[in-house]
Amino acid sequence: MTHIAFIGLGNMGGPMALNLVAKGFSVAAFDLSAEALARLQAAGARAASSALDAVQGASVVISMLPAGKHVQALYLGEQGLFASLPKGTLVIDCSTIAASDARKVADAAAAAGLRMLDAPVSGGTAGAAAGTLTFIVGGAETDLAEARPLLEAMGKNIFHAGGNGAGQTAKICNNMLLGILMAGTAEALALGVKNGLDPKVLSDIMSKSSGRNWALELYNPWPGVMESAPASRGYSGGFMTALMLKDLGLAETTALDSHAATPLGTLARNLYESHAAAGHGQLDFSSILQYFHPQD
Repeated sequence: MTHIAFIGLGNMGGPMALNLVAKGFSVAAFDLSAEALARLQAAGARAASSALDAVQGASVVISMLPAGKHVQALYLGEQGLFASLPKGTLVIDCSTIAASDARKVADAAAAAGLRMLDAPVSGGTAGAAAGTLTFIVGGAETDLAEARPLLEAMGKNIFHAGGNGAGQTAKICNNMLLGILMAGTAEALALGVKNGLDPKVLSDIMSKSSGRNWALELYNPWPGVMESAPASRGYSGGFMTALMLKDLGLAETTALDSHAATPLGTLARNLYESHAAAGHGQLDFSSILQYFHPQD
């Protein structure tokens, strides 16, 4: 049986680790939250006392952390896990971080005789809970082949984007486009309503016309148009504005590093920055509608 250390049991990592346990994998889990650890322990995982304790006897290490600084702190340096892991251990980082950070960590892993994949995900908390995430993987194909059964226990779609860091680059490109699409969809709906149109009727028209897109059809930002969307439950749950802002910032950093022009991505980041500064950082990112259609 494959023994897995899973580090980071937040809104995404927790359900992912639960799915591994449910599929019969042996999991040792660690998180700073005692409550999150207790949920995993109740499901059958071993609750580790530290990250170092979690990796004891593990052949695969999976991490899901908030930012690049946390990933580097976990793995690098004298106190990092790379100094303790046996050679040949497969490390899979599912965090969304800068591609440059992913490559830095992967280089350190290789120097320590370890194997590393960056495998950021798309699908949100609902996809994490349902085990239907999309994994966008950077690293060696042989390592992905070994990781595939684990990823299939947590997700439905697995893409190999290229070498180390490529998974992060592809994820950031996707989320930059998502941020742009959501802002544009909200702006168009607000314009229509301002001119007397019903938001559901307008949504139906645009979804059957050339303006159709994922945000409009599956994640509509107007309250009441789509029962299952966060907009219809006060923008709770889903993908927080603060996280979209983080990803748009990563896209901008990537663009600067590679001398790429991303004027729409930069504009979207500025919109979400303003929205978050107005106190909406914890709301789902579709709440950007409130920027164009302020609520009373």
